[in-house]
Amino acid sequence: MLRMLEHVRGAVGDEVELLHDIHERLQPIDAVRFAKDVEPFNLFFLEDALAPEDIDWFRTMRGQCATRLAMGELFVNPREWQPLITERLIDFIRMHCSDMGGITPARNAAILANAHGVKTAWHGPGDVSPVGHAANLHLDLWAPNFGIQEWCRFPDLVYEMFPGMPVVRDGYMYGNDRPGLGIDIDEELAARYPCTDEIEWWTQTRLPDGTPARP
Repeated sequence: MLRMLEHVRGAVGDEVELLHDIHERLQPIDAVRFAKDVEPFNLFFLEDALAPEDIDWFRTMRGQCATRLAMGELFVNPREWQPLITERLIDFIRMHCSDMGGITPARNAAILANAHGVKTAWHGPGDVSPVGHAANLHLDLWAPNFGIQEWCRFPDLVYEMFPGMPVVRDGYMYGNDRPGLGIDIDEELAARYPCTDEIEWWTQTRLPDGTPARP
């Protein structure tokens, strides 16, 4: 992985921001070592270096490296993210807004983060719904400490089914001036494409409740 990051940084130069997600796959001591080793590549942030049950290790990691850190997509309880924010052990909060309780808890976390110099980077992969991405965008537009927003391009059919979805052009996400989150659903179109229970690749590394299945 270090050789890959070295190659990519050498190819794109310093003008392109690089991010790397560990997905909590390393033992804490190895994660600390990795965070130190990637310092020369000046990552925009290193994501999920530690599992939620190992967050005490962030104190060790912060004390031994200058790599910017992001954490939170598996958090469900304020007691998980509050100490990381108030002690400035991370640089970006990465919570999944629906898992943490919705827009109001997300706003509260962002307010706390802003007071401690921590930015937002809400979780926004392909398994976040169109409504979830719209909620992320509205939080981004409101937050004074907005950092960056993860986003995943949906198939064209999804944009037809959910008119008003945020769109991305040239690296920027755009909403609209419609009421609420600005998104609707075409129920007739949705009825023609019922949900199926296909096995997605990412589910093979998670238990049904979202818990990581680690080696």
